[in-house]
Amino acid sequence: MARDSDSSDSSYSRYQPASGRQENFEESKKVMRREKNRLAAQKSRQRQTLKADTLHQESEHLEKENAALRKEIKQLNEELKYFSAVLRNHESLCSVMTSSNEEMVYPNHSFHQTLSNSPARLHL
Repeated sequence: MARDSDSSDSSYSRYQPASGRQENFEESKKVMRREKNRLAAQKSRQRQTLKADTLHQESEHLEKENAALRKEIKQLNEELKYFSAVLRNHESLCSVMTSSNEEMVYPNHSFHQTLSNSPARLHL
């Protein structure tokens, strides 16, 4: 092959007109922008997944806490029924009990001062 031919000229293969270089530059920018966008979308999806997982864990924790509180409320209501029954039985048997100013007063009982000095009234 002759040295003058286009195929043997190494500078020819590297030569591109200005418009060709501009197109390559624009294409390169598009590829870079797409890659950057793809990475940003992937990162966004990871954040969404992490947030959903966190919300799910918090929801499960709150459901367990709610169940425990409901169980405690049930237990406290049972205690209230029991102590109300004990109080009713005591009232029916107690000859010392008197009533004044809508407060229950037990003068001969050790908890008399607790009831009479308490700002909150016991309503059962």
